[in-house]
Amino acid sequence: QVQLAESGGRLVQAGGSLRLSCAASGRDFRSYAMGWFRQAPGKEREFVARINWSGVSKTYATSMMGRLTISRDNGKNTVYLQMNSLKPEDTAVYYCAATRRADGSSRYTEYDYWGQGTQVTVSS
Repeated sequence: QVQLAESGGRLVQAGGSLRLSCAASGRDFRSYAMGWFRQAPGKEREFVARINWSGVSKTYATSMMGRLTISRDNGKNTVYLQMNSLKPEDTAVYYCAATRRADGSSRYTEYDYWGQGTQVTVSS
């Protein structure tokens, strides 16, 4: 089992950057692929990015391609999401999640553990 805690969300102006962090506690962080998802008010939870256990394999949401970098530090039990050129439509609660599926997934139903989320608000 793993517990997840996101941080780094805040109010930022359009065009700005943020780095979100997700700290994991518990055993065997390396055995989990990790994902980031977001949910805006009145909308479904949507995939943002995922990374496999080693950090070699990554996938990004097409709508955000080129503005994101996902990474992980297994020594620190932490996964990061760097977001650049932020837009007002990126405003949402951002969640990290863990799955034992080898390469992770873009489907939120395939993740076993979730953090509480961190609010990102982008002003125009």
